[in-house]
Parts: sequence; C-alpha cells; structure tokens
Amino acid sequence: HYHGTRIACSDDQCARILKGRHAFVSFADPSQLSIVEEVCQSWALDNGAYSFFNSGKKVDWDDFYKFVEEVRSPSMDFFIIPDVIGGTEDQNNELIRQNPLQGGVPVYHLHESLNRLEFLADNFPMIAFGKMVGVEHNTEEFWIRMHQALNTICDEQGRPIIRIHGLKCLNPDIFTKVPFTSADSTMVGRNLDDNTTRW
Repeated sequence: HYHGTRIACSDDQCARILKGRHAFVSFADPSQLSIVEEVCQSWALDNGAYSFFNSGKKVDWDDFYKFVEEVRSPSMDFFIIPDVIGGTEDQNNELIRQNPLQGGVPVYHLHESLNRLEFLADNFPMIAFGKMVGVEHNTEEFWIRMHQALNTICDEQGRPIIRIHGLKCLNPDIFTKVPFTSADSTMVGRNLDDNTTRW
C-alpha cells in the first residue's frame, strides 16, 4: 500500500504517519520527499500528470527525468512513465518511447484498447492501471472493463503474467478483488484530522 503525498500536516506528524510504510510521491509536489526517504520502507514516484492536468500547468518531461535521476536510490521502487490524461494511445505510446531510463512503469488507462494492454504486458514487467475517462472507480462499467483487462493479462488460473499497480485503487472494495501487486491512494492525507494521535 503506497500512501500518496503531500499530506497536509506538520513534518513531525507526516513522519509519524508514514513511518515504516510505503509512500507515493508526486512530481507535482515532492516537498515531503526528504521525510519519505527518512522514515518509509520504500517509495515510488508518480509523474504528477493528473495534478498538472487539473491545474492547467504544462510540464517539461525532460525535467521529470532529470528529477528521477537526482532522487533515485535503492529505496525507490519504481517511477510512473509520463502519460497524457485523456490523451490518445499514440500520444501515450510516444511518451513511453521517449523514456530514457530503466525502472519506469507505463500507465494503461482502462478505456484504452486491449491490444495496447497486451503490448504493454509483452514489453514491461509491471503496468499501472489508470482511470477510465468519464467513469468512476467501483462502478458497474469500471468492473466490466476491469474483468476484460484481467482476462487479457492473466493465465488460466487467474494469475497476472505481469505485476499490476492500481493507481488510486486502495479502496478495499477494489484491491481485495483485483490481483494487484501494489496500489496507491491519498485517502490518509484527505482524511487526516489534525487532532488525531493514533498515527
């Protein structure tokens, strides 16, 4: 379980929350990375595309890859290869081709073709499942497509042939039913009560 940052609290409280856990740091706001590196078991780097998309801010992905090289360490498990939110398969395939580094995980958006999913599964040891455009997680349409995707990349026993990371998929109604290797969520940060001491 990777817990998304930035968590809106003091540095001390952030350290208490994340101690011994796994963190998902966004390139859009890596301000708590030093805390993550100090207290977490491991961490992964999100490209921040969704945050940049929502803010309307343009990003130079060369800067992202420079950042990956600067912060890469044995405790960093993987990074998410840049993707275009709501983009075409050609646009996202081109961003994959432009990736100059090892250890990157491509995003498969669930509305994309199953042929693209097969291609990614043939070429990468791990894939991140991203959101369907216009469809919320844990809806009937989501589950129909999720079953189609899993049928594409699982063997006859229902075991995935590659590792799967679920983007924003730490809802127990989802991760308990899908054979994810890992998943992330910002729910800890969103639900944080400044007066809590249980962390």
